[in-house]
Amino acid sequence: MNIDTKGFKVREGDEIDLDCWATKIKPLYKSQKASRQQLQEHVEKLSEQQRLLYASNRHALLVIFQAMDTAGKDGAIRHVMSGVNPQGCQVFSFQHPSAQELQHDFLWRTTRDLPERGRIGIFNRSYYEEVLIVRVHSSLLLSEGLPDAADEDTVWRGRYRSIVDLERHLHANGTRIVKVFLHLSKEEQRKRLLARIDEPDKNWKFSVADIAERKHWDAYMQAYGQALSATSTADSPWFIVPADDKDNARLIVSQIVLNALEDLKLTYPVVSAERQRELKAFRKQLAK
Repeated sequence: MNIDTKGFKVREGDEIDLDCWATKIKPLYKSQKASRQQLQEHVEKLSEQQRLLYASNRHALLVIFQAMDTAGKDGAIRHVMSGVNPQGCQVFSFQHPSAQELQHDFLWRTTRDLPERGRIGIFNRSYYEEVLIVRVHSSLLLSEGLPDAADEDTVWRGRYRSIVDLERHLHANGTRIVKVFLHLSKEEQRKRLLARIDEPDKNWKFSVADIAERKHWDAYMQAYGQALSATSTADSPWFIVPADDKDNARLIVSQIVLNALEDLKLTYPVVSAERQRELKAFRKQLAK
């Protein structure tokens, strides 16, 4: 069953107030077993599309995940991409920039890891951190060596423009971009943080930084809303995926990624008549 993802898409020009977007919707599956089966069907289709992407060697796919802590980015990546050939897919996680990275413009470190033609690249966090965490904690700008004349409003407008320009450039050169914001409620995050404390096998996931960042929840929601509004375009739209139900979120994400690949209408390369004759000759040799 195909899932209609249009309701999760941010249209170009939309002003986003995340309070008006659901973090939980009616389950898209009848049972846990049905959910797993449906996800497996998506995974199998993604695997076939990935082979076509690699064989045709005309496009790349970049999937960007952004979310608050505990929203399920890692799990979505692990489950949705479980059937894709590891040779054709790379995952990059971006944490606090290094001293070397701070000596460059804010897009430099992620640009180095863009997927080449025929491959899928996944960014677990991305250059969008520079208009999210840096906006919430604006003191971080002091370490980025910006020109003295750059005030904060100018910085954010300029960065939105740079991001949109980059994504338009990538689209024009064959890279399709899927951008997913996993929209988690503050209450669900509280439950998941408690689970990380109460369940021994999840203790390793807990970070004191999660508690500190939670205090800035409203500021993050505002920063996300502004970023999504400014950077969702017809070619590279944002999708706001309700994330309180992990099974639902994974089904929606897998459908979004599958749609992006199917929209490319990929085919295997056509073999020329001369090459077909060569293959027949080789077959005769091997058949002897």
